[in-house]
Amino acid sequence: IVSPKFLDSTAIRYQKERIAHWDMIARAKNVRSRWSRAYHRRLEEVYRYLVPTDAHILEIGCGEGDLLATLHPKKGIGIDFSSEMIAHANQKHPELTFIQADAHHLDALDTAFDIIIISDLVNDLWDVQAVFAKIAQLASPDTRIILNTYSRLWEIPLRIAQKLNIATPMLEQNWLTTEDVSNLLNLAGFENIRHWSEVLFPFPVPLLEPFSNRFLVRFFPFRSLAWANFIVARPLPKPAPKQFSVSVIVPARNEAGNIAAIFERVPQMGRETELIFIEGHSQDDTFETIEREMAARPATRSQAHRQSGIGKADAVRLGFDVASGDILMILDADLTVPPEDLPRFYDALVNGTGEFINGVRLVYPMEDQAMRPLNFLGNKFFSLAFSWLLGQPIKDTLCGTKVLWQESYKKIAANRSYFGDFDPFGDFDLIFGATKLNLKIVDLPVRYRERTYGDTNISRWKHGWLLLRMVWFAARRIKFI
Repeated sequence: IVSPKFLDSTAIRYQKERIAHWDMIARAKNVRSRWSRAYHRRLEEVYRYLVPTDAHILEIGCGEGDLLATLHPKKGIGIDFSSEMIAHANQKHPELTFIQADAHHLDALDTAFDIIIISDLVNDLWDVQAVFAKIAQLASPDTRIILNTYSRLWEIPLRIAQKLNIATPMLEQNWLTTEDVSNLLNLAGFENIRHWSEVLFPFPVPLLEPFSNRFLVRFFPFRSLAWANFIVARPLPKPAPKQFSVSVIVPARNEAGNIAAIFERVPQMGRETELIFIEGHSQDDTFETIEREMAARPATRSQAHRQSGIGKADAVRLGFDVASGDILMILDADLTVPPEDLPRFYDALVNGTGEFINGVRLVYPMEDQAMRPLNFLGNKFFSLAFSWLLGQPIKDTLCGTKVLWQESYKKIAANRSYFGDFDPFGDFDLIFGATKLNLKIVDLPVRYRERTYGDTNISRWKHGWLLLRMVWFAARRIKFI
């Protein structure tokens, strides 16, 4: 091990003590006790949900490499300062790359990773901020830092468990709170996207273990008793220096009276803006109106398609598939969200404020007929439910205006099999997909307007029942994993 130059003699002695300690642990017949194996098995389940397959992954403090191996990375590199642990890792997982190095000294690595994992390591580091600063050099704007730490609540019980030899023995620890870790991440150039608690009952007791760790830990007061705190972070955003092209997808069913206004009111954004109309089995002359307006406005880049399937989700997917823009926007053809607000969405995405910009209709007062009272109450309920389920504030799930990068959508589409084809609206397909990829979701308030043409395509009772089914679906696939 090459000691980092900035570490003083006390710090170097601290590191050497820990290297010797973990070498000793590695030389033991079983690195993990029966009890700690149950704890680590649960951590592996959580990480498998959080990390996409075929990612480029770096794990710092990898131990024997079991967590890294269970994620099946396209390229996996594990770092640990214990030579004995690295020897075990190379023997157990020859398909991966393991390097003996100190977390404070990562200069041998010169590439960015999709995912950087720090599992139960910050409690053992000499200088947590310095390690986070080193990690920042290995992160691209799309990198996600995923870390878990022991909860400070369990400091004394864990010491007792170690003395009873039912947990891996450890030296004196940094017992950092979630707020402490978030602040250190921020100082090193990272932003906490979301955090939550895991592992309420880390013991291999049938029925009680899965029930506690998948369900009870999600609710107050049980989540306060969890053993592990998880944090997902990203590099702090930097404004993009260049202009980007934009595709505005307009699903249109029975909206003939709004088409001309859409052409007139959608502003030019970025380097170039194109309008993509997806007509869906209209009873009026919506498609013919689109064709007439396109012919009358040759200077406006636009295209029109008729969907063969049904539903807004099908229309949005078709629009995204034919779009050429760097940025994808959805604009409902009813114009209840003013097209003049779209540049705000563009700015929020390009400036890095968020990676998925979600329109919110529930902040400003609405015009009298813009949303029926029962629809309003339903949206309130679902916003609270999905904010809890997704771990990020989502005030309005059904606002039709959503904006994201083309590259982000491609990743969502590639991972769609995890959820399946469950969403006739398309809103939740995108929101759930963004959550699964750990994208930063940001709400952007808009003033919701009354319709000036046609009737709503939403059936409050039929679609409300479908939304309740989605809450249950999200609970099973996102919350209670």
